[in-house]
Amino acid sequence: MFLKRFTNDPIHDYSREESVRGVGRAVAAVRSGFGRTYPAIIGGQPVETVKTIASLCPSDPSLVVGRISSCSREDVDRAMAAAKAAFASWSRTNPEERAETLLKLAALMRERRFELLALLAFEIGKDWYEADAEIAEAIDFCEYYARLALTHFQYHPLTRLSTEDNCYFYIPLGVGAVVTPWNFPLAILGGMTMAAVVAGNTVVLKPSSDTPILAHRFVEMAHEAGVPAGVINLVPGSGGEIGDYLVTHPDVRFVSFTGSAEVGLRINEIIARPVPRKKWMTRYVSEMGGKNAIVVDETADLDAASTGVVRSAFGFQGQKCSACSRLIVDRRVHGQLVEMILAKAKMIPVGDPWEDPCVFTGPVANAAAHKSILAAIETGKSEGKLLLGGHALDRPGYYVAPTIFDGVKAGSFLEQEEIFGPVLAIVPVDGFDEALAVANDTRYGLTGAVYSTSIDRIDRAKREYHAGNLYLNRGCTGALVGVHPFGGFNLSGTDSKAGGPDYLMNFTQGKTTSERITIARLAGIGV
Repeated sequence: MFLKRFTNDPIHDYSREESVRGVGRAVAAVRSGFGRTYPAIIGGQPVETVKTIASLCPSDPSLVVGRISSCSREDVDRAMAAAKAAFASWSRTNPEERAETLLKLAALMRERRFELLALLAFEIGKDWYEADAEIAEAIDFCEYYARLALTHFQYHPLTRLSTEDNCYFYIPLGVGAVVTPWNFPLAILGGMTMAAVVAGNTVVLKPSSDTPILAHRFVEMAHEAGVPAGVINLVPGSGGEIGDYLVTHPDVRFVSFTGSAEVGLRINEIIARPVPRKKWMTRYVSEMGGKNAIVVDETADLDAASTGVVRSAFGFQGQKCSACSRLIVDRRVHGQLVEMILAKAKMIPVGDPWEDPCVFTGPVANAAAHKSILAAIETGKSEGKLLLGGHALDRPGYYVAPTIFDGVKAGSFLEQEEIFGPVLAIVPVDGFDEALAVANDTRYGLTGAVYSTSIDRIDRAKREYHAGNLYLNRGCTGALVGVHPFGGFNLSGTDSKAGGPDYLMNFTQGKTTSERITIARLAGIGV
């Protein structure tokens, strides 16, 4: 198979009238299907249950985007059996054939871009730019991992011996549990799932209960692209009912998880416990939270820094594990930078994400997130000076105003705890030494950024700023597949580097074969 060199899928231009009309048609089509009930998918077959999960539109919770069957432990057992049966043939499928399914899936997502954008707007409140960037990322994961598989599964060179034929190659692990988040319900779900699949594994996929309709649509498209029945099994359900059961199932060879540190640490703990008839250690791939900081020194381009901070802090309402939640700024430029940030943040357009391509601030994910963010803001009012926001917006849905606190002290709640919402804590510091010390004083280590024109400080940040993804003179969000391999340190996860050249190693194991060369082998004599 010959493929052109990988390039990132471009963001769509929504200033064009034809694109606006296309989204409008997709929005109408998606709305016409509101309230429909979707089945789980096990062994390629629809599975309906009495209990269902309602997916509510966060912009207007009276709108039910859809309902989906809620699986039980018995359904998980059926899904595991289907995945185990499918693994026997899928693991032996030519890697080129597996890669071809990813390329076909990427093509389908391009064709249905407007439909996917409408679903992202309705089901999780993404604005047009953020939704399109997510669709592009999902496409990129398929295109990138397809190409990666073609080289990953070749024989790898070893030191030669004259008397032995030695080979080193990778084989798939088996059945995996894939547990995905709500904030990137297409890109992260697609990347986690299809990396495992192109590596020859089969999966039991548990999506977030906030975004199950997008997950169902993704699995439908994967089957349409040629992924065989049983390779991807969709089992929506409550974490309390099937979460622990799924990840500790005796047939699970690996767990791939994206979500909070609290849940991720629990999974890490329970899958390490010995289980009867289980003869392997469960591989764990995790990407968890962050308390990411942008450092701005006195030499920085303040206009660029203020733009990067606002977009990194408030894009998708701060609901990215990579979002900027701390601004650490040198006191010498503190006042000027804060003034510029406030001016830009006050101009952020708010609205229903499906209505207008210019909307930047939409709702937060759900009622629990809304309540938690507002509670964190109340705590913050005793820790810093409230400069902007600090309240729910007076409109239907789970809207929180972009919020900025100044004068926040290192070690405080606002400076340490992941809020996962549109809340920015500004920490003034005296010099670059203190800035790096504060930036690194966190249990996380996912993303970070430094704005400076000092080459020495930039080089020092590369060495000393402890984050999996460090950006220099740009914002701390917006990682591109193949460009910025993504994953963090400490309690931000296992540094799995999604979208990077070694990501498929998370879902494979190396095997060495050594054959003593005989006369029969040299002569090509078979028995």
